[in-house]
Amino acid sequence: MDSELARVLGSVVANATPLVIASLGETITERVGVINLSLDGSLQLAAMVAFVAAYASGNAMLGLAAGLIAGLLVALLILFSNIALRQDQVAVGFVLTLLAADLAQFLGQNYTRIPGPTFPTIPIPLLRDIPFLGTVFFNHNALVYFSFILLFTTWFVMYRTRWGLALRAVGERPAAAFARGTNVTRTRYLYTAIGGALVGVAGASYSLAIKAGWANPAVMRGDGWIALAIVIFGGWHPLRVAFGAYLFTGLRALASTIQQTTEFPLVLVNAVPWVLMILTLLLVSSGLVDRLMLLSPPWAQRLLRNFLRSAPPVALGTQFTRE
Repeated sequence: MDSELARVLGSVVANATPLVIASLGETITERVGVINLSLDGSLQLAAMVAFVAAYASGNAMLGLAAGLIAGLLVALLILFSNIALRQDQVAVGFVLTLLAADLAQFLGQNYTRIPGPTFPTIPIPLLRDIPFLGTVFFNHNALVYFSFILLFTTWFVMYRTRWGLALRAVGERPAAAFARGTNVTRTRYLYTAIGGALVGVAGASYSLAIKAGWANPAVMRGDGWIALAIVIFGGWHPLRVAFGAYLFTGLRALASTIQQTTEFPLVLVNAVPWVLMILTLLLVSSGLVDRLMLLSPPWAQRLLRNFLRSAPPVALGTQFTRE
C-alpha cells in the first residue's frame, strides 16, 4: 500500500513540474509589477520549439535552451510594448497568447507524432533508497530536480537578499524604489526575462519529459491559465504557489481516477479541480483567512500573515514614468 501511494505521489510530483516552473516564473514576473498573460500560448510555443530543436540536433539540452529563449522573447515583447510603446500589458499579453498558440500549431505541424530526444530518469544514489520519500522525490528526470532547486532559490532570493528586496519594491512602490536608487526599468526587464525564460523551460518540459514529442497540444492547453490562477491562489508567495501547483495536479489525477472507476459524469469529474480552486480563491479573498488568523496565538499571527498574504503587488500591470 505504501509503495503504491509513493508511486502515485511520485507521479503527481513529476506531472506537476511544468506548472510549478511556470507558476514560479509568473510569480517572479508579477512581483516586479508585470503581468505576462501570454502563458498559455508561450507554453505551447516553447514546447514546439524545444521539441523541434531537440529533434534536429539530437540533444534534449539544446531543445531546452530553445524553449527557454522562446518564452523569454515573448515575455520581453510584452514589457517592451509596455515601456517603449506605452501599450497595455494585459491586452498585449492576451493577443500574444493567441498568436503563440497558432504559431506553435502552424510551425510544428510537420513534427507531430514522431519520436525525439527526452530527458531520462536519473535516480539520485542513496536518496532514492530512502523508504517512501525516495520514490516520491528522488527518482525523476533532471527537470523535476530543477523545480525543487528553483522553488527554494526563488524563496531565498525574494525574501533573504537585497536583490529580492529591490524586486518586491519595484512591484509595490516603483517611485519609492527609484528614489532609493533602483533602476526600475532595468529591474523589470531583468526579472521579466527570468520569469519568461522559466515559462519557456516549463513548456519544454512538456515535450521533452512529461509527454515526449509534439503530438498532442491538448495535454498542455489551458495550463497557462491554470498557472495564472495558481499564482493568485498562492498569494504571490513561491512556497504557496508551488503548493497550489502540486494540489491542482493531485486533484486532476484524482478526477482521472474517479472517471476510470465510476459512472460519474465525465464533465463533472473534469470540473472538480476547477471548482475546488474557485472555492479556495473565494475563501482567500473573502477575508475569512484573516479572521481565522486572529484566533491563532499572537506570536504566530505575523508569521501566518506573511505566509498567507493574498494581496497582489500594488504596482502590478502599471507603467512607471520618471518625473
